[in-house]
Amino acid sequence: MSGVPVVFNSNYHISDWKTDHRFPMPKYQLLHQLLIQDGICGEDDFYEAEPASRNALERVHLPNYLNDFQSGILDQHLMRRIGLPWSEGLVKRTFASSGGTLLAGRIALKNGMACNLGGGTHHAFPDYGAGFCIFNDVSVALRQLRAENLIRHALIVDLDVHQGDGTAWIHREEPEIFTFSMHCGDNFPFRKQVSDLDLSLDPGMEDDEYLQILNNYLPDLIQEHQPDLIFYNAGCDPHLNDPLGKLALTSEGLFERDIYVFQTAHESRVPIASVLGGGYSRDHAKIARRHSIV
Repeated sequence: MSGVPVVFNSNYHISDWKTDHRFPMPKYQLLHQLLIQDGICGEDDFYEAEPASRNALERVHLPNYLNDFQSGILDQHLMRRIGLPWSEGLVKRTFASSGGTLLAGRIALKNGMACNLGGGTHHAFPDYGAGFCIFNDVSVALRQLRAENLIRHALIVDLDVHQGDGTAWIHREEPEIFTFSMHCGDNFPFRKQVSDLDLSLDPGMEDDEYLQILNNYLPDLIQEHQPDLIFYNAGCDPHLNDPLGKLALTSEGLFERDIYVFQTAHESRVPIASVLGGGYSRDHAKIARRHSIV
């Protein structure tokens, strides 16, 4: 096995996806291939994600929303808000990605850490999706793990460049789950929700300042809240060349960020599961490479 258990499902990629769509769907398949080509994972090293169960999804999402999306009759206004064209492949991908995040959480609780090569869809609310997000996979996973009494407290460390607004709203009255979002303030979503801790960063922020701010907060958050599990949204869209980002981290800065989050969790003896989060470019190979950092 590779050093870190990695979760994947071939349905993360939609085979007939229009490659000129602004959402870089091929990045998931390319990332899977890249990890094998670079010798990070062998063909047999991946844990295969199972689709999330209806029971788990209903711990966060309303039944009518799930029904309408799955059957392809979701209101067109809601589909436009999501920003992805409906297809059977999109349904399979969405269920698999949420199931992969739950599996990553289970593995992390046993092994100390795990990575899902999908997930991080933090703009999804109980009854609607937005910003390429349909089901809120981290929230589904945490609610399910809590229902099974596998965890009591959790910390969400969301370092995607966009605020985790859906996640913040879902857990707004759930003190057992602490939501921490460190994002570019002048960016989508333009109507922010209130996380337990929001750090709104100025556009153009570079590596050193970003990493210092993270260092000022993360250890204390873990020490204060003593989580049983950390879910880490490792979006690579703070990168300086990301068209939807507005921050200015280098690839080296992303590497330092990810190493720091994992090391801090490890030194605190808290299991950590990462999800992929956002990353956007017309050059899908470059995005896959950036995502491979985590």
